[in-house]
Amino acid sequence: MKNLKIEFKWAVIFMIMMLLWMLIEKLAGLHDENIVKHAIYTNLVAIPAVAVYVLALLDKKNNFYDGNMSYMQGFKTGLIITVIVTIVSPLTQYITSTFITPDYFSNVTEFAVKEGKMTKEEALNFFNLKSYIMQGLIGAVVMGIITSAIVAYFIRSKN
Repeated sequence: MKNLKIEFKWAVIFMIMMLLWMLIEKLAGLHDENIVKHAIYTNLVAIPAVAVYVLALLDKKNNFYDGNMSYMQGFKTGLIITVIVTIVSPLTQYITSTFITPDYFSNVTEFAVKEGKMTKEEALNFFNLKSYIMQGLIGAVVMGIITSAIVAYFIRSKN
């Protein structure tokens, strides 16, 4: 467990960053009056998400591997963070949907139907806590693996 202290720390930081991002989206009106812009701006979360992985791998490289980390060591570190983030993603989604933006699902359902993007039944099936938890689990794994692979390449020691 001591060997994974850095990974746990950065997984918690990632979770906090995601909750803050959701709060910022909510305060910016992207979950209600500016919902039309949500699909554009929500993707910007990739910037702080990648930054967290970069800082995490640099932390592991400098404070665990004494500044000399291979690609596989970096990739493994990223994967461990990804596993932890994936495990806690249902909790993060629950906190977001229950406390930060409890009206999001009804707002986005209404918006999707009004814009003719989905039927009411399709929207209700897509925009709900269970669906978003599943999407979050899949997204955390896929994006975590891709981010870990790319960041580990740039952070590795070049001997």
